[in-house]
Amino acid sequence: MSARGRCARVLPSELNKVCPERGDEPATHPSKMSDFEVVPNLQQSSSSVSRSRRKAHFPAGSNEKENLISWIPENIRKKECTYFVESSQTSDSGRIVCECGYLREQHLDDAAKPPIFLGKEWDPSRHIQEMPTDAFGDIRFTGLGQKTGKYVRVSSDTPPRVIYHLMTQHWGLDPPNLLISVTGGAKNFVMKPRLKNIFRQGLVKVAQTTGAWIITGGSHAGVMKQVGEAVRDFMLSCSHKEGDIVTIGIATWGTVYNRESLVCPMGGFPAEYMLDEENQGSLSCLDSNHSHFILVDDGTHGRYGVEIPLRTRLEKFISEQTKVKGGVAIKIPIVCVVLEGGPGTLDTIYNAITHGTPCVIVEGSGRVADVIAQVANLPVAKITIALIQSKLSVLFQDTYELFTESKLVEWTKKIQDIVRSRQLLTIFREGKYGQQDVDVAILQALFKASRNQDHFGRENWDHQLKLAVAWNRVDIARSEIFTDDHDWKPSDLHPVMAAALISNKPDFVKLFLEQGVRLKDFVTWDTLVYLYDNLAPSCLFHSKLQKVLLEEREHTAGSKVPRLQMHHVSQVLRELLGCSTQPLYPKPKQAERPRLSIPVPHIKLNVQGSSLRSLYKRSPGRVTFTMDPVRDLLIWAVVQNRRELAEIIWAQSQDCMAAALACSKILKELAKEEEDTDTTDDMLALAEEYEHKAIGVFTECYRKDEERAQKLLTRVSEAWGKTTCLQLALEAKNMNFVSHGGVQAFLTKVWWGKLSVDNGLWRVIPCMLFFPLLYTKLITFRYSDSWDTLAFPCLVLSSLELSESRMCSPRHPKRFGQHGVTLCCPTGVNFNIDQCSPNGTDPYKPKCPETNGDSNTPIFPEWLTVILLCLYLLFTNILLLNLLIAMFNYTFQQVQEHTDQIWKFQRHDLIQEYHGRPPAPPPLILLSHLQLLLRRGLLRQPEKLEKNEEAALLSWEMYLKESYLQHQQCQEKQNTEQMIRDIAQRVDVLAELLDLDRVKRTGVVEQRLGSLEDQVRQKQGKKDKIFPGLSQLKGEIFPGSEIACLATPKDTTHTASSSTALGTKELALEGRPEERQPPCHVLARNLLYPGSHILRFPVPDEKVPWEVDFPLYDPPAYSAEHKDMAVQDPFSLSLESLLKINYNTMDGLIDRQSFHGLYTVQDGLPLNPMGRTGLRGRGRLHCFGPNHALHPVVTRGRGSLKKMLEVLVAQYPLSDVWALPGQWPRGFLGGKVLRKGFFMKDVCATHTHVTPVPLQFLQGCDPELCIRWQVLDKRIPLHANHKELLHKVSTLLGAYY
Repeated sequence: MSARGRCARVLPSELNKVCPERGDEPATHPSKMSDFEVVPNLQQSSSSVSRSRRKAHFPAGSNEKENLISWIPENIRKKECTYFVESSQTSDSGRIVCECGYLREQHLDDAAKPPIFLGKEWDPSRHIQEMPTDAFGDIRFTGLGQKTGKYVRVSSDTPPRVIYHLMTQHWGLDPPNLLISVTGGAKNFVMKPRLKNIFRQGLVKVAQTTGAWIITGGSHAGVMKQVGEAVRDFMLSCSHKEGDIVTIGIATWGTVYNRESLVCPMGGFPAEYMLDEENQGSLSCLDSNHSHFILVDDGTHGRYGVEIPLRTRLEKFISEQTKVKGGVAIKIPIVCVVLEGGPGTLDTIYNAITHGTPCVIVEGSGRVADVIAQVANLPVAKITIALIQSKLSVLFQDTYELFTESKLVEWTKKIQDIVRSRQLLTIFREGKYGQQDVDVAILQALFKASRNQDHFGRENWDHQLKLAVAWNRVDIARSEIFTDDHDWKPSDLHPVMAAALISNKPDFVKLFLEQGVRLKDFVTWDTLVYLYDNLAPSCLFHSKLQKVLLEEREHTAGSKVPRLQMHHVSQVLRELLGCSTQPLYPKPKQAERPRLSIPVPHIKLNVQGSSLRSLYKRSPGRVTFTMDPVRDLLIWAVVQNRRELAEIIWAQSQDCMAAALACSKILKELAKEEEDTDTTDDMLALAEEYEHKAIGVFTECYRKDEERAQKLLTRVSEAWGKTTCLQLALEAKNMNFVSHGGVQAFLTKVWWGKLSVDNGLWRVIPCMLFFPLLYTKLITFRYSDSWDTLAFPCLVLSSLELSESRMCSPRHPKRFGQHGVTLCCPTGVNFNIDQCSPNGTDPYKPKCPETNGDSNTPIFPEWLTVILLCLYLLFTNILLLNLLIAMFNYTFQQVQEHTDQIWKFQRHDLIQEYHGRPPAPPPLILLSHLQLLLRRGLLRQPEKLEKNEEAALLSWEMYLKESYLQHQQCQEKQNTEQMIRDIAQRVDVLAELLDLDRVKRTGVVEQRLGSLEDQVRQKQGKKDKIFPGLSQLKGEIFPGSEIACLATPKDTTHTASSSTALGTKELALEGRPEERQPPCHVLARNLLYPGSHILRFPVPDEKVPWEVDFPLYDPPAYSAEHKDMAVQDPFSLSLESLLKINYNTMDGLIDRQSFHGLYTVQDGLPLNPMGRTGLRGRGRLHCFGPNHALHPVVTRGRGSLKKMLEVLVAQYPLSDVWALPGQWPRGFLGGKVLRKGFFMKDVCATHTHVTPVPLQFLQGCDPELCIRWQVLDKRIPLHANHKELLHKVSTLLGAYY
């Protein structure tokens, strides 16, 4: 097959070479060559035939591959040159090539037959056509282990949504939380070892912690190689599956070396690719450390940069998608990271800044990155052509001769525009952030850029917090969000608190609790239902809930599964806690709970049928809070086996000992039903951990006060189903807890009853034999008024008798001596043929031994068989005896280790058995039953503690729990291993500080030298100006005055050389002081003219005034034709048509007078009073000269706050920012003129106070027009000129600004 992998005349042998897996299936090959003929129409694809062949290629079980090989050719295309035109250039081997760069034999067969209609000139739009792609599947790099990735060859015109669908649906990639586009030098460059390590570790850290996609050029060189090696090093050091990092390489198909090995019409599964850098020549190899490759094909060979437009569109499309994770929905943010680079990198940075993408420039990496980093902190006015020229001469020493004067002007203009958007530019300096802080710089750049036109005020802070939660970067949230700049209300954190719980982010839960979130206010009935609705499907508790719902549906004979309610959860919990507990969540009496209110539109959150914010946007009378919110969240975390989250919530609990024992019981019951072994071990370990927590808290309580600690054991807990701590420990079989000294002391008190435990045995025995001695105070009681002791001897005697009778009853016949081992000995072997079964089929007869066929006598002698059989049985019995001894030994050791615990645990059962019996023997037992009836039935003596006493007891327990936790932390710090880790960490920090100090000292010296050079340069310039003046004035000194260019609000709309830039606006950032207005207009000099493909001539700031000489200035001409407008100036720039226009006066119906004053007319065209703009003609405007526009300021009061106004703002289709609505309908009169001035257009701003604004009428002009109400505030991300108008409005109305 040819190097390009064409589709025409693909022979079976060729298919076997490209796709060796197909060699075993000759039945799938066509019988005729005509089956592979290419149809005349090259855009037509025989998808049905190819689909049937592809399906036959794979076995029946490969559904995923079948779907892929049938979907890709139908939706993804490649490009082929269909007409060979000989080029003046030759290939590397000196052969004739086409204008597309390919050899003649690499074209289709019909391409060498030039049809008449194609013409003689090679035109890519006509001579390159699309057809189904022939390169996709899995790529395996030969000789580099089992590194396998995904790849696909796509046309340069492929829609981004198709590629995104391929990656997420067929390649199985999860949508990213962040998109990192890494760009820079495409050739190998040298980085400082320290900076290289910082960059690699930081990039991998931010990608791994946030779940980001990294997009590069995909080749094995330059910055792409650096990224690949960073991912490789991380993968080698990380063994977890969660450590996979998605690294996508978008490269040009025509520049990939060895790409013929990737061509396989049936899909390569896998395609073997050889990385050969030595022989690649001017091409490039793919990087083996990338996981996915998108190879962009435009039908040419050897031309770099083909992938840039598709990569830009794909990144923009991904950044517009909404990712829902953990209950939070955010648009996928994108950031551009720049290392080194040349002219292409500068274009990439400029395009990213123009589209609002934040960029992180790594200073010290070289070339373009260093040029921008060194001028980033300078005012834009100081970034001159001479300064950029000096920087390029130092950083581009090898290629500086290639920079022409026009190229220097272009670079200066682009760098000025890049630096002007400081809110999108972040410079990473090694000495500023420290080691491994590239990830912090990237995330800070995104936060800084998030203060844009889409978010403002509280909505902006909410957006940043959602980003931090989605990325799981609590450190960024602490340093960038929870600062003094914004006061957070606890209720504002409820939605993200729920998101952090669902997505299992304990650090954020802890942070929100520190910020004042009260679980009592957060946990409502609806919140719990929402949390249980979002249980992971793989969770065992989720399957048990579904089983309960299905049983209820069958019981009610309904067709739909009932909606989950808390009484369903209570039913499952009661199965886990035991039937001795009461339901934790009783079934509501109402048939249907009240519905949720309308969600707040500002924050989109992942919900099932409602908005998460609506859970907390309810009227006060409808909010239903739970009995114990900490208990509810603790159960929710424990049933999902979330250790860290449950530990944080348990630390907030009040009834902590009962909570720990209940969690231990739940986990042990779930572990019995869990099928996964690892999960079972984790549950059992967590159950043991909670048992130790209960023991620790009880130990602290018992040390302080034994009596109150024992009250905690028998206190009935309303929150945990009206059970006690002791009952929970017994249900969970927590032997360690029951064997605790405090619990055993309590059991001893129960055993002794009302007798004091200090009585000696010699005192008790005489009283048992002669009970009147009780009144002689021979023995003491715990209570002085205890007269109910007459029955004590009877209790003891009867109990002893009954126990002995039970032990001697026939129901317990087993004795240890009755158990033994029976050894089997052979009684003999029957060799009689008549009394045995030859084949062993008769169950009543033994199998006959092997015999001779002639005499039917045994082959082996009888005496030998008997001896061997006896030896066999002897050794077998010896082995069985040894095994039995070993098993008994193991069992004995296990019992011996836990003898004390087992005895103490069973001691409770013994005491409970005797304590529960009536004290009097029959028939006096009737008196005991009567006494119990009077106590419990008639008198109804309560067993519960009083509320005040119980509250004081729980507060005391909670205080000692905090003491226990502090003691645990101290023990962890004093642990030898922990101390070693802390010392090692301190040594690393110290070494880093020493290294940073050296870097900072070096940086300070360089900065001072640079400052001295600037001062010397300035003084030299002043000296050059002063000396000629002194010689002319003959010693007379006149004070000089610097004349600065007057600041103007915005660019004019005079279109002799410019027009309005409708697409890009400047933003006054919230929380950042507004910069001084530039000395010249900015917006009308953006290189790409809005609404067209016209590029302006680059005009740096210093060349804007007409007074400044600019010989290179040669702007293109552009005048759009408006077919729907009757009033517009002629399309052509002919002098005859232009002389008919009267400027600086009324020209018929057109007012050509400018509020700026008189303007200059040159060669029949007016000059823009603001200076050069890089474009001739009238652009998209209708008239030459001034174009007048009306910007109404529509305001309304915000609720009852009369001093707080809202203003109506609009976003136009061609604009990315919000502005005041323009093009007010004709006939609108009234209001007050705020200002007549010179803005981007000549503006006559009118104000009127309108409350009911017909938004539908405004939107009727343009369906893509977006309109909303915005709070009137100086921090509004609005056009700067319009903000000046809003300031006048607030002053006029006396409103807040």
